[in-house]
Amino acid sequence: MTPGAVLRGRYKIVASIGQGGMGAVYEAEDQVLAGRRCALKEVKLDPNMTDEARRQAQEQFYREASVLARLDHPTLPKVSDYFSEDDIDFLVMDFVPGRDLKDIMNEARRAGQFLDEAEVLNWAAQLCDALAYLHRQEPAIVHRDIKPANIKLTPDGRIKLVDFGLVKIMADDDENRTLTVVQGRGTAAYTPLEQYGGDTTGHSEVRSDLYSLGATLYHLLTNQPPLDAKQRFLNPTKLQTPRNLNPAISLNTERALLAAIAMHPDQRPATVDDFRTLLFNSATPLPVINRPIGLRRDLDVRWPDAMQHNRGLIAAVISLILLAFVVTWVAAPIESTVSLTPTPAITVTPR
Repeated sequence: MTPGAVLRGRYKIVASIGQGGMGAVYEAEDQVLAGRRCALKEVKLDPNMTDEARRQAQEQFYREASVLARLDHPTLPKVSDYFSEDDIDFLVMDFVPGRDLKDIMNEARRAGQFLDEAEVLNWAAQLCDALAYLHRQEPAIVHRDIKPANIKLTPDGRIKLVDFGLVKIMADDDENRTLTVVQGRGTAAYTPLEQYGGDTTGHSEVRSDLYSLGATLYHLLTNQPPLDAKQRFLNPTKLQTPRNLNPAISLNTERALLAAIAMHPDQRPATVDDFRTLLFNSATPLPVINRPIGLRRDLDVRWPDAMQHNRGLIAAVISLILLAFVVTWVAAPIESTVSLTPTPAITVTPR
């Protein structure tokens, strides 16, 4: 859309903010509330859809947009309106000033620097608050597209998770079946393997957002995105650890990030709160030992807990080993001493 175009007789397009395969985002002026700037998220439908599929998709858009409009959190832009024009759906949200984290990170990378870990963890805390809020909704809301380009840092230092383009509303009757405002799979480096199935076969859930958050923090701290999930599936050893790329990262932060981007959802923290505890509490026990996919979570084993629980057995085993060593040493046969008679020297008399 060109600057100056007016939608719904109210929203005057000022400029394009971003463009994607499924639509665009525009900055607009609200001509009813004078002086208010807003962001219009354009949601295009698949042109190959049947009339019935188009009708269902539009009903779904209105149903889910109404859910988004009820959200109220300082780290999320407020959705104030939604409507359709010419088979294109629009979400109207607060316009968020500031720079996105991708630009901020790239600036540091060009200067040969890394972003400060304490600053990135401050952003992480705010993002955890936002995701915990979304996941607590009834039904739960899964964002599915967390990445540095979708996170803005406002002039007052607050983080905003700005794009709801791939958001999913968890269906009430089946926690593994979800609905979505927009068809799409996110950006490869931040997308968990389970999300590659798309909206018909994929099973996004709250731990899918944890993967995206962990991958985003990995990128912000190392200036490199993690190897995408498909490549990791084919070659599990190719992922570089964060501290290998940036040795200044703390060990505690590294282990939290690696837990968040584990390949299988069962190997990740169960909730955002669990991840936050792992990220900010250095006293948290070491991560769960890798287990085969499908093993129940109640069978998880942690080395410190196992050693503490079995300290008596460990002491008994050590005692038996020492006893066996002593008995073996005492009972060993004493070698007999053999006296050797010196060999007489042979004297050769010349003729």
